[in-house]
Amino acid sequence: MTDRKKVLIIGAAGRDFHNFNCVFRDKEQYEVICFTAQQIPKIEGRTYPPSLAGKLYPEGIPIYPEIKLEELIKKHKIDTCYLSYSDLNHLDVMDLGSRVLSAGSNFELIAPKDTMIKSKKPVVAVVAVRTGCGKSQTSRYVAKMLREAGLTPVVIRHPMPYGDLEKQTWQRFGCYEDLEKHKVTIEEREEYEMHIKFGTIVYAGVDYFQILEQAEKEADVILWDGGNNDTPFYLPDLFITIADPLRVGHELTYYPGALNIRMASVIVINKANTATKEQLTQLKKNIAKVNPEAIVIVGASKVVAKNPENIKGKKVLLIEDGPTLTHGEMTFGAAKVAADQEGALEIIDPKPYLVGSLIDVFKKYSHVSGFLPAMGYWDEQIQDLEKTINAVPCDSVVIGTPMDLTTLINIEKPTSFVEYDLVDMDGELSLSTYVTKFINEFCKK
Repeated sequence: MTDRKKVLIIGAAGRDFHNFNCVFRDKEQYEVICFTAQQIPKIEGRTYPPSLAGKLYPEGIPIYPEIKLEELIKKHKIDTCYLSYSDLNHLDVMDLGSRVLSAGSNFELIAPKDTMIKSKKPVVAVVAVRTGCGKSQTSRYVAKMLREAGLTPVVIRHPMPYGDLEKQTWQRFGCYEDLEKHKVTIEEREEYEMHIKFGTIVYAGVDYFQILEQAEKEADVILWDGGNNDTPFYLPDLFITIADPLRVGHELTYYPGALNIRMASVIVINKANTATKEQLTQLKKNIAKVNPEAIVIVGASKVVAKNPENIKGKKVLLIEDGPTLTHGEMTFGAAKVAADQEGALEIIDPKPYLVGSLIDVFKKYSHVSGFLPAMGYWDEQIQDLEKTINAVPCDSVVIGTPMDLTTLINIEKPTSFVEYDLVDMDGELSLSTYVTKFINEFCKK
């Protein structure tokens, strides 16, 4: 076949592979020349393996850094580039579009309907308008309700395949030992550990057709736990989108979160306990403008510090969730909330004590200040994190990332771990009402 459409997929090791698997794999009318990679460090320079790429790609498909986008378009005479990653400002989307169009290729987006797989089991999807809105705590809320109803929820997590793609085709996490077995990053641990703690099985990987097939064998309900602000990979029966009043306006101006706010049946405004009345009012107006039919629920993110005596009156270092505080563009997280709640004497800026790769992180994300994002995409970066933490002249360390960092690094100072959960607010609609409605409609045998 000589007139195959030459395709380049612009990605970040996740949505890009899923789009390929859903739209392009084994389709002879397309020739996918390559992927590009951005947002996550060290994910380029790999090959999407033949076992995943399918019969048309016996050598696999190369992955190049996004900086080479124009060069690749011109060299290979690319017909169409498909944007396939998330958490992008609309201006950045069109900046990419301008780069592509000016280099001589078409620029396209793929509709969610073409990549949402239909499950045999009922599906709840939890997604968001931005990274760091509170998807994980909402997923835990839903999973707890499903278990209490006598159901077995299985979480399928948005992909984070930063290692050997073939080995990560599908992964099952049922116990802490599985985290070691699959050699997961800090970022993956942040998403898996709390589910495992409460007895919920988690699946993730690269091929979400195979992942679903495995998960359906042991699930009464599939619980899609989204990543960044991406749209669901599975067609949901209950579509929950989390909105953030601390970043009001982002629900309208970030891709593809602006799709999630429009497609949701239930929208949870999280963190209302730390937002102003004006922020909440404006967010409700923005939601009503684009999705007036959605049920809007106002919830709180309850922050609890373990060992609060290690915070009160102390000089503290704050460690926050990496993605939320880097490309999620938040200026504070749960550790800061806990430090304020418990009366820390002083927050020590880690910037003068940064080591190795963390210096580059602070250069790339200039808004990061006053805290240390828990970056750990590779072993050397984890070592840089440990050295930086122990170099900071503080009395104690407040850990606001949802994993036990001390399982990976040696922290030489007293610590306070911060937990956070979605809770209903008095006088407001409750998410539990709509989860119960879902159970009664889709899960009664």
